[in-house]
Amino acid sequence: MSIITQIEDRIKSFGRGSIFYPDDFLDLGTSDSIRQSLTRLCKDEKIVRVAQGIYCYPQIDEELGLGIIMPTTDEIARSLAKRDHARIVPTGSYAQHVLGLSTQIPLNCVYMTDGSARHLELYNGRKITFKRTTPKNLSFSSKLAMLITFALKSLGKINMEQTVIKRIRELLKNEPKSEVMKDLSLMPEWIRNIVTEAYE
Repeated sequence: MSIITQIEDRIKSFGRGSIFYPDDFLDLGTSDSIRQSLTRLCKDEKIVRVAQGIYCYPQIDEELGLGIIMPTTDEIARSLAKRDHARIVPTGSYAQHVLGLSTQIPLNCVYMTDGSARHLELYNGRKITFKRTTPKNLSFSSKLAMLITFALKSLGKINMEQTVIKRIRELLKNEPKSEVMKDLSLMPEWIRNIVTEAYE
């Protein structure tokens, strides 16, 4: 069985929608032969290259006939984090978008990570940036509290409008207070005040 056939069979076993890397096939051949096989599969439109060294076996929308469904920026970022055993959290304008504080999707989606700092250019012109931070900054018990903290930090205290505070209260409504309270020491005082007032 040729290496390209073995790689294609393995990709199919991953299932549609999966994101994978050349290293997933190291047991099947040399780095060059793996790279050539992946390039060939891309040309044959069996897989898609979403960024340098990152590939996808895309889902197909057969119901509406929309064709290939590409992975989201967040799915790509989380796949990389999983591969590298790193933690990530959106920050900046992307964190604001995730929380519904902004309707605009930024071209450059920035994540804080305890893994390696890096910059990726995606197939659609968008970018992913991983910025290195200390593990302590990612040690929140509540993922929502962590996301809120990074989003509000990027907005800044001076830009705290009532609409933002109202949205934060809505988000925290279904988040266990006991978990969020554990994270207060990791927040700047002004963010801590917004969070605690949301539970009053």
